Amino acid sequence: MEFIAEAIDMDLMGLRAQTAAAILARKTTAEKNAALQAIADALDANNLSILEANRRDLELAAQNGVDPIWIRDRIDLEKRMAGIIADVRKVADLPDPVGDVLLDKNLDNGLQLVKRRTPLGVLGTIYESRPNVTVDVSTLALKTGNAVILRGGSDVLYSNMELTRVMQAVLAAHEFPADAIQYISSTDRRYVSEMLRLYERIDMIIPRGGNGLHTFCRENSSIPVITGGIGVCHIFVDASAQLDKALPVLDNAKTQRPAVCNSMETLLIHQAAAAELLPQVVADLGAAGVKFHAEERAYGIVGEDERVLRAAADDFDTEWYNLTLNLKVVDDVDEAIAHIARHGTQHSDSILTETAANAERFLNEVDSAAVYWNASTRFTDGSAMGMGAEVAISTQKLHARGPMALEELTTYKWIVKGDYTTRP
Repeated sequence: MEFIAEAIDMDLMGLRAQTAAAILARKTTAEKNAALQAIADALDANNLSILEANRRDLELAAQNGVDPIWIRDRIDLEKRMAGIIADVRKVADLPDPVGDVLLDKNLDNGLQLVKRRTPLGVLGTIYESRPNVTVDVSTLALKTGNAVILRGGSDVLYSNMELTRVMQAVLAAHEFPADAIQYISSTDRRYVSEMLRLYERIDMIIPRGGNGLHTFCRENSSIPVITGGIGVCHIFVDASAQLDKALPVLDNAKTQRPAVCNSMETLLIHQAAAAELLPQVVADLGAAGVKFHAEERAYGIVGEDERVLRAAADDFDTEWYNLTLNLKVVDDVDEAIAHIARHGTQHSDSILTETAANAERFLNEVDSAAVYWNASTRFTDGSAMGMGAEVAISTQKLHARGPMALEELTTYKWIVKGDYTTRP
């Protein structure tokens, strides 16, 4: 499908976003919250038109042979609208970080030094599927006084255009600049390249998608890029784990939403627990449609099951986005940590254990944005962590790491007050 809008002037779009950001910076928290509540109301009131646009995307995805799991988890909005609307209201209810004072001190020379949170300015977000991202990014940007330019995938074009229309109408009705939320209404990829070169207009690029998109942005952007969301996530079941309690965690981490970045891709099992737990995992998760790729030691335990294949060399580096799970038996926590260091993507990893010393080692030594003890990796999510929503899951180490929500969409400035003070 091609939906080529009339020629888009990307520099003009960026200029409009900058103008909008300057106006947003003057809006009070109460004004921003009122606009957010109105967006939630409008999304609810326009539910039918949004789902109608979404159905067009669903029909095209089915015609193009898109994996049904991908369609369910990343395109279909029908069962997600209530959650999306609730997240908008949650963002409105959260404290506004803009204006927060991070430091306030008086220097010996009489100067007062204040470090204060401010908006970033203009965000550029490039993403694949997931029309909920259109709302998440827009509302978080609005709360923090940032304008945003959005470029979604062609597979959710109709959904994104309708969501943008609804939100822009609310902004205009509440005396906010409609250009605070702009959408690139074309599937022509040249606009992505043009967007990445708008360093005079856009302050940060946030890609959400696969490794190819992230690599393209890093290699072609003249704007700072925050990357993340590529999740080869692990759960390590230690020898002391309560196996009856471990099974529901494993099931949740893999089968609840297998096409999202915080789902489990590799299960590591301590050799002392493998003989008992592995057959249960294959039986329980296999009943939900999971297929397994097992390395030699795991294959030796469950390889007779037709749902279990021998793992290929690159399987442990693969983000499956489906009901495929890698299985590996390890000697101890050291081998588990080493495996994650070699094959992980620094997203989300968990240990299930009753041995506190092993848990502490895992939490301290696994270098991921989120590490868990006796919990599913599925909690690496802005909404689940009480942030209302997120613009991305950053696996970088500079500026932001993990779910990027309100505070991560701010920077700060130094405010220095004197009394006609000069430097000696």
